[in-house]
Amino acid sequence: MKNACEDTLISSVVAYHSNELLFDAGNERPREPSGGAFPPLPLVSARGPRPPSRKGRHYSAIFVSDTHLGTRAARVDLLLDFLKSTTCDTLFLVGDIIDHWQLKSRWYWNTEHNDVIRCVLKMAKHGAKVVYIPGNHDEGFRGFEGLNMAGVELAHEVIYESRSGKRYWVLHGDKFDGVVKYAKWLAHLGDHAYTLLLRLNTSLNWARRKLGYEYWSLSAFLKKKVKNAVEYIGKFEEAVAKEAERMGVDGVICGHIHQAEIRMFGPIEYMNDGDWVESCTALVEDMEGNFEILHWADEVAARQEKAQNAMPVKSKGRLFSSSSRTAATESMSQD
Repeated sequence: MKNACEDTLISSVVAYHSNELLFDAGNERPREPSGGAFPPLPLVSARGPRPPSRKGRHYSAIFVSDTHLGTRAARVDLLLDFLKSTTCDTLFLVGDIIDHWQLKSRWYWNTEHNDVIRCVLKMAKHGAKVVYIPGNHDEGFRGFEGLNMAGVELAHEVIYESRSGKRYWVLHGDKFDGVVKYAKWLAHLGDHAYTLLLRLNTSLNWARRKLGYEYWSLSAFLKKKVKNAVEYIGKFEEAVAKEAERMGVDGVICGHIHQAEIRMFGPIEYMNDGDWVESCTALVEDMEGNFEILHWADEVAARQEKAQNAMPVKSKGRLFSSSSRTAATESMSQD
């Protein structure tokens, strides 16, 4: 029998197109402070001492954003593989997890999208702290800050104190996008054009898989080549870092622009966890407090190549691995 909490949360996140959200009995929607200003940001600290050894790769914190569940472009296959291959003390969902914009105009939600939600809930059930910071594509959850849905805590923005003691401002980042903030109809127009590009990207990679090639992002490639896109990314990063410096924190962690990055802007460490429709990346903090970006499509490709090279090959009644065959070939050529 399905878990009742899981069904409730899954129903709530996919029912936004009808502008209704389901919550546990007794929970009321928190009121936004007058004037639209939010109170001091909640502090989330790195949790406890080093945990005992666990199966798979364990991190102190994982930051994931822009998964865009509810669209065909979402790489849920790679996202599920990532979530099942890693564990963490704290999981940050940094916005645009559910794509409400697309769900309202074109419904798409399959079993794999449910599996992602269930995987996150399972992490919370097994002790991970899960913090969900909504973005512009899942803005329906904004205004519910402080609510706990089946172990998932909703927050507007937070300050994360890492294992090194540094303090990082964690937010989605769309409030620095003038188009989204001041001309939402232009943002939706751009979103439809971007969705068309992602569909082309999906079809292209389907053909590449059939031909035996690894994943490659057309949209990410074009974004790096287009001058205006490069300029926008640079201005976005600079603006976010400047505000972080004004706030007196050591760094900032965000998403929104689908561009994974770790770089310094003066004294501010700017980190962007990327996305799961183009680059398929996540930002992780290890148990020593070091941050890095994981490029999961590359990791899966390397894993598959390693498995393929280790497959035994029959030769004159004997079995050889691909690596053994290569060594034998080199030996014969030397003779």
